[in-house]
Amino acid sequence: MIVLSEFIHQELGQKIIIAHPESQEELNQYYQLRHEILRAPWNQPPGSEKVNDDNSAIHLCLMIENLMAGVCRLHYNNADEAQIRFMGVKAAYRNQKLGDYLMVAAENISKSNHCKSIFLQARENAVPFYERNGYHIEARTFILFDTIQHYAMRKNI
Repeated sequence: MIVLSEFIHQELGQKIIIAHPESQEELNQYYQLRHEILRAPWNQPPGSEKVNDDNSAIHLCLMIENLMAGVCRLHYNNADEAQIRFMGVKAAYRNQKLGDYLMVAAENISKSNHCKSIFLQARENAVPFYERNGYHIEARTFILFDTIQHYAMRKNI
């Protein structure tokens, strides 16, 4: 793992690490968690959590002590715009503002690469999280797996 930042979470009293998974074992764990959070609940098969441009993206993970508890993928749509995809935190760790750490890391990386905005497609249940982090809805977009409404959201950075 390449550690980007470390914090002590006030409420949990545990060390939080934001890192890039690097080894094949770490990437396997990252993709397994991505599937567990974002695909398995809708009966999607293993492998559906991967997309063709994953090799050109920046992958971030949230570690609580030695447990991978969150994932986030960042890539660049163009020189001015980054996009967040495949963002999620394990159910047991939601509603503790842990996703904020992933958002800050993605935003800091985007800023350091001179992006002016970050775009994402939020699942309906995640819209309040993104709004709390300064994103605004631009449009109602697609429905994933015939059940999950998505919204195009953006934040100027």
